[in-house]
Amino acid sequence: MSCGPIVSINCSLIVNRDTFHDVFQEAFGFPAFYGRNMDAWVDCMTYLDEEDGMRSVTIKPGEVLTLQLDSYKEFKTRCPDIAQDIIECSAFVNWRRNDTGESSVLALSFYS
Repeated sequence: MSCGPIVSINCSLIVNRDTFHDVFQEAFGFPAFYGRNMDAWVDCMTYLDEEDGMRSVTIKPGEVLTLQLDSYKEFKTRCPDIAQDIIECSAFVNWRRNDTGESSVLALSFYS
């Protein structure tokens, strides 16, 4: 695995599930028909290394995208369920890939 791109998410813009999906749809270029639920998010993020039209951000095979969650501390306090969903769903994305013999594609970075 090698380092890939870093995508910064301004968590201060996320106040509920609708704004969560707005922020990620814009940041990753999810298609207009994106399902706006965590199952759809997982599906879009699982195949970051494929040019399948499900996002404008892709990585090369063997790379890992770092999802940098800015303003995370306040976000975690404001939206604890959504903050936990990001962690659990990111872990599931990697598990899903590892379970089929593929490498992980997603890393999380957050502090403040």
